[in-house]
Formats: sequence, structure tokens, C-alpha cells
Amino acid sequence: MTEADKEACETVRVSENEPLSGKKRLFIESYGCQMNFSDSEIVASVMREAGFATTSDVNNADLIFLNTCSIRDNAEQKVRNRLKHLNYIKKNRPGTLIGVLGCMAERLKTKFLEEEKMVDIVTGPDAYRDLPRLVEEAGTGQKGVNVFLSREETYADISPIRLNSNSVSAFVSIMRGCDNMCSFCVVPFTRGRERSRDPYSIVKEAETLFHDGYREVTLLGQNVDSYKWTPEGEAVNGALGETPVNFANLLEMVAKVNPELRVRFSTSHPKDITDEVLYTIKKYDNICNHIHLPAQSGNTRVLEIMNRTYSREWYIDRIDAIRRILGEDCGVSHDMIAGFCTETEEEHRDSMSLMEYARFDFGYMFTYSERPGTLAAKKFADDIPEEVKKRRLAEIIEVQRRISLERNQRLLGTVQKVLIEGPSKKSDEDFSGRSDQNKMVVFPRENHKKGQYVDVLITDCNAATLLGRVLLPEPLLG
Repeated sequence: MTEADKEACETVRVSENEPLSGKKRLFIESYGCQMNFSDSEIVASVMREAGFATTSDVNNADLIFLNTCSIRDNAEQKVRNRLKHLNYIKKNRPGTLIGVLGCMAERLKTKFLEEEKMVDIVTGPDAYRDLPRLVEEAGTGQKGVNVFLSREETYADISPIRLNSNSVSAFVSIMRGCDNMCSFCVVPFTRGRERSRDPYSIVKEAETLFHDGYREVTLLGQNVDSYKWTPEGEAVNGALGETPVNFANLLEMVAKVNPELRVRFSTSHPKDITDEVLYTIKKYDNICNHIHLPAQSGNTRVLEIMNRTYSREWYIDRIDAIRRILGEDCGVSHDMIAGFCTETEEEHRDSMSLMEYARFDFGYMFTYSERPGTLAAKKFADDIPEEVKKRRLAEIIEVQRRISLERNQRLLGTVQKVLIEGPSKKSDEDFSGRSDQNKMVVFPRENHKKGQYVDVLITDCNAATLLGRVLLPEPLLG
């Protein structure tokens, strides 16, 4: 994993100050995946109706929420350590309430409430509408708990409050839950079954975001390619009759909102990424040429015990389809697990050879972390020594670092269309933004503005970043 990739995985986002007086203050700290960040915006909206405005200062908060992740043990440990610190704050501010939301809340509700007594409120990802009642209960000294998993909840009617109002990009949740039951993953147990959101509410949200100045949306789901919405009763405005809407249809609907609105999506599952989706990406210039396609392993036997439901050959076929339909320069990223149960050295080398074949632009790479309650934890011993896991991960990272550099070097001398996101992290004299292929590009700030599209000539690079200068439009001859 490159430093940029590591940072993306370990990001913690906090709410910002809202200039609203006369309201109680809510502090939200979000961990883990993009879906958690999107959920926190739904929570902020629900709590706004209950009389709370967000703050970025935890010491000024009446209500503190941690929106948590359970996908890896170190994520849970980070939250536990944070809760210890927050309880010191609570001692100095009697009446402050602390709540744990999301995946970790659903998984560890008993420990938090009864054994460790660290929190006042525990709420699962499908119960955010119930938060005002739970907060009111907690204010009377009772514990507020709701971890019920729903088969219908999509929050389609709730307008999220964007917790980063300075951004030009926004997340739009299109579906919730997961039916895939990968043996290493807790998500099906913490987020429930798949259900897709009404496409018309998604399009409306994208239209509102564009009107409000956003220039990029990322469609989110645990597995966006399995999105499928079937209308019930009469068609909405007669738009699609009784025709079901699949992910390719939805992509097209959002792309048509405005050609100046970029569309991204995450995450795809290799078993579901279809040629129809790829041809839809090719058809619309504002659908970005980047696909995150988690591999997890390059060996068919390991993929089988992971219950990934595809083989090495299937995955390669999908990579070939991406290159055939979208071209060699389409950005492709991946997830890879080192040291899964029973993995041999030869099977580990298969993962690295898959990376060489696919020529991934970047990846999120981890050692296997056993999660209690998963199928893998029940069926297999976590039998790969930690030192072997770490060595295999280091080898995987080194392969990816080299390929990332080679992929970036291919773009030297090319012109990339970049959406300016804001100042670069290293210098206010430079701007940064992402290319169509989801590569970070840094260039001199000059007189350009955030939210503007610019054409950047790529003059240098490293494994994580492209460097260049903006090409100014040719003057018109009078």
C-alpha cells in the first residue's frame, strides 16, 4: 500500500461547525469506508430536525457520535481507545451523551452497554431515524439501543447534510447491505441484506448537488453492480414504465443530470461487473474511467474458501473486458488480502502474478484479520504466522508500488482533465485534483479556482501522484 492508499484507508472525518445559534451541538467522528461518511451525513440531517447543529470541537459538544467500522480489528481498537478519551471529556462535562453508531455498534452492543459501560447510545446502520428518541431516553439515564436490521430502509427521503461543505465532491448512497457472504467479512451481519434505493430519488439528489455547486458524485454501495430497483404500482411520472432499473441504467440516468457533473462509483464485485456497465461508461464522457474491482486473492482455491464466487480466470476475463472496452488507460484499483487461512507460498505468488497481469493503478492491501462471527472464523484456523503475513504483505506492496509508478509514467506528456478539489496537502501554492482515472494531480495554483475543470500537461510523477501544469486555452484570432 502506498502512503496515499494507507491514508485513504485510515481516514477519520469529523463534522464541521454549522453557523446555527440556539441549538445543541452534535459532534460526529466517522471511521472506515465511504458508506460510513455518507451515513454520518444522514445522521446529521436526522438530528438537525431534533434541534442539533454540528460542531468540529468535541469539547463543545452536547452529543458525541462515533460512526464505526468493524471490517478490521485495528479499526475497532482505534474506536475503543477513542471512547476512553471521550469518557474523560464526559466527566468534565456532565450531561454530555456518547453514542456508537454503525457496524461496530451492531456487533458489540452488549460489551459497550453492559460490560464496559462506555456509551449511552448504541445504534445500528438501519436505525438512524430512531436516534432522536434514543437520545431523549439516554438523557433520562436510560440506555438508548436500536440495532434492528431492516430489509427496506434506504433513507431515500432524507436529504443529507454535507459535513464537508467546502468539497466539490459528494457521496450518494444508492443501496445498502450485502448478500455476498464472503467468508472473511462482517458486513452482511452488520449491515443486513441488499436493498436498492428508488432511482428517481438518486437522480433528484444528484440534481440538487449540482445546483448547489458540487461537480462530482460518487455512487455508493457495498456492491453497486448488484443494484436493481423494481417499480411497484404505477410508474413515477411515466418515466420508465414498469421496467426494472439495473446499475447500468442508473449510471446513465445520473450521467444525464449534467455533462459537467462527474460520476464515480464504488465498490464493484467481479461477479457482477457486466459489459453493459462498461459500455455505459464508454458512452458518457462524464462517467469516470476508473473501476475499483476488489480481487482479494489471485488463486482460485483461496477465492473459493473466501466464498468470492468467482475464479482467477473469471477475474482475468473481467480485466480483459475493461481493457477491451474502455482501453488500456482506464484506471483499475483493487483490494488484496495477504495471509488468508491456509494460503501457501505458491498461492501468495498467484496474487502477485495477478497484479502483474491486471496492471492495477493502485490498491488497498492488508494482512488477514480474523473477525469473530464470520464464516472463516468458524471454519478455518487463522494459521498463517504474523511474521509470514507481514512479509507477504510487504512483497505485495512492493509489486504494487512498482506497477503504480509504471502506470503513472505512461501518462508523462499526456493531457489530463482534472477537477480542482483545493490546495495540495504540501503547499498552498499548488492546487490538487483527480483525473478521470482517479489519479491525484498536483499543479501550480496560479489564478485557477476550486470546482473548475482544467487541462493539465503531466510533466513528472511518483507512484502516488502526477505533477504538471495547466494548459491555457488558445486565444481566439480576431
